[in-house]
Amino acid sequence: QLQLVESGGGLVQPGGSLKLSCAASGFTLDNYAIAWFRQAPGNEREGVSCISRSGDNTIYANSVKGRFTISRDSAKNTVYLQMNNLKPEDTAVYYCAAGFYGLDPERFGSWGQGTQVTVSS
Repeated sequence: QLQLVESGGGLVQPGGSLKLSCAASGFTLDNYAIAWFRQAPGNEREGVSCISRSGDNTIYANSVKGRFTISRDSAKNTVYLQMNNLKPEDTAVYYCAAGFYGLDPERFGSWGQGTQVTVSS
């Protein structure tokens, strides 16, 4: 069974930083592109970022470009999302997913349970 577990969410002030982690259970993350998605109440699920299997290629949504950084650590079988200069509109449940490179959720077959990120003063 392929399982992903997100962690690192929480409550932060606008302008603050948070680092999310996505750890694999039962499979090797190196075999998949890994993406982060987010969903706020009443909104559609939004692709945030994706990193290729090699880690050489990345994609960012325009809304987070320059503020978020995706990375992967093969030794720890973990993918990270470093979020800086957080804004209230970043508030959402963040999910990581394993699949094919891109930000199309239909191309990702394994999903984590999500971690809540709240940006508020």
